[in-house]
Amino acid sequence: QVQLVESGGGLVQPGGSLTLSCTASGSISNINVMAWYRQAPGKQRERVAAITSGGSTNYGDSVKGRFTISRDNARNTVYLQMNGLKPEDTAVYYCKAVGLRVEYWGQGTQVTVSS
Repeated sequence: QVQLVESGGGLVQPGGSLTLSCTASGSISNINVMAWYRQAPGKQRERVAAITSGGSTNYGDSVKGRFTISRDNARNTVYLQMNGLKPEDTAVYYCKAVGLRVEYWGQGTQVTVSS
């Protein structure tokens, strides 16, 4: 089992920045990919960014150039640096860990972009 705990959400004005953190614990040795997803009210959950154990990254089209995913293996933590936030970025952000035939989700953290 893997436990994921997200933090760093909150209220920010348009154009502002936030950094989300996701710390993993438990049986993490078989986790290959860590990812951030988000879900806005009335919308489907969408993948925002992902990073492999080797450090390769990819991003959703709506956040390219604004968000950066990174990982600190020593701390078992994945970060999502979000710059240039827009009201449409408002959502609950979830961390996901993917291994061989298993996946785990965090509880989510709310990000609200509003003036």
